[in-house]
Amino acid sequence: MQRRKDPLGQEYVLLPVGEYGIGSERSGSNPNESPVRTVLLDSEIWVSIRPVLQSVWSEVCGSNPSRFCDGFDAGLRPVERVDWVAANNFGDRLSDFFDAMDGWHHDGIFRLPSEAEWEIAARAGTKSEWYSGDADRDIHEHVWNAGNSGGTSKMVAQKQANPWGLHDICGNVAEWCLDTWHDDFRGAPSDASAWLAGGNPSRRVHRGGSWFTESEATRSAARASAEIDRISDGIGLRLVWQAL
Repeated sequence: MQRRKDPLGQEYVLLPVGEYGIGSERSGSNPNESPVRTVLLDSEIWVSIRPVLQSVWSEVCGSNPSRFCDGFDAGLRPVERVDWVAANNFGDRLSDFFDAMDGWHHDGIFRLPSEAEWEIAARAGTKSEWYSGDADRDIHEHVWNAGNSGGTSKMVAQKQANPWGLHDICGNVAEWCLDTWHDDFRGAPSDASAWLAGGNPSRRVHRGGSWFTESEATRSAARASAEIDRISDGIGLRLVWQAL
């Protein structure tokens, strides 16, 4: 996988353009994950290999809203207690931060992923319930959740990455997406763009589960949402960089 790095040390991988399956209709899955659909990722995007760290948020924003901000490893934990509005604005703030630096031009935008882009990145070409397979007993080498977190978020990149090199995309903290909440995928876009029309615009999607959710919520297809002003010590963000 091609990689690039920004001046704050955030690494990004280039997602392969192509068609991908989204959602789940397995026995017992939540109806909001259906119908299974095929989406086309038709433009190149780069996805950060780690969620946004507390150290990065603090450098750009000048403050740290996180609950789990004590200890020697706090700066290497994901930022949390960030509502959707602040998460959505962070890409512009990061761009402004870099624009003020001499000698580095990014020629693109930083933003939240769409829900489809997030699931494509999380699955990393797999079709199983988790990118590590279908058995939840096998996920603890890959995912922080209620069963192994000890009641706290964790320093990133301690667990095995998914096949595309992304760490903590499932578990640790859930990650805001651009999309408004819809109760299922009927009528969703056929490409990987954010679904903004209709639905409940006061609620936005977050994906991946967190340190306090059970394993089921950390599956690649599992969906959740929250009010746009909701702050939670289990929700953070991951960035996409897209060329202009």
